[in-house]
Amino acid sequence: MNQNEFMQLVNPFKDKLFRVAKRLLVSTEEAEDATQEVLVKLWNRNESLDEYKSVEAVAMTMTKNYCLDQLKSKRAGNMKIVHNNFTDREASLQQKVEDSDTWSWVERIMNDLPEQQKLIVQMRDIEEMEFEEMSKVLEMNEQAIRTALSRARKSIREKMIKTHHYGIG
Repeated sequence: MNQNEFMQLVNPFKDKLFRVAKRLLVSTEEAEDATQEVLVKLWNRNESLDEYKSVEAVAMTMTKNYCLDQLKSKRAGNMKIVHNNFTDREASLQQKVEDSDTWSWVERIMNDLPEQQKLIVQMRDIEEMEFEEMSKVLEMNEQAIRTALSRARKSIREKMIKTHHYGIG
């Protein structure tokens, strides 16, 4: 496979790799480095890529593992939600402030979730990945993923309710 063919293969999911890396590593520079590292590793496996059912799933797994290794070697925690489409462009200033505040609280609450739950929420709710694909990437069965996602969402929901009813969580 030549370089053009390789780029055609990875371009459709390159941004998704970056977003997962960014979610885990927080730093844009570290996420770019992680994405680059994964693409280089894929290129080095260039000849054997045809053996995989889903190169994207392999790349997502590589990205997840690389980022978790980076976190273990440096530090733990500190993920940041970045979701540019949350506020409606036509929304009022007050609505935009409320939306921003809500995302800020969700971000804080997500920072307190276990790493695995953070990653599952990121993959399912932000990246909109299917459970089957998540199962391959996370090397977990689909029911365990559904359970962890349910627990994470319940935790976020309960803390948001507490925050809105009592002011500060």
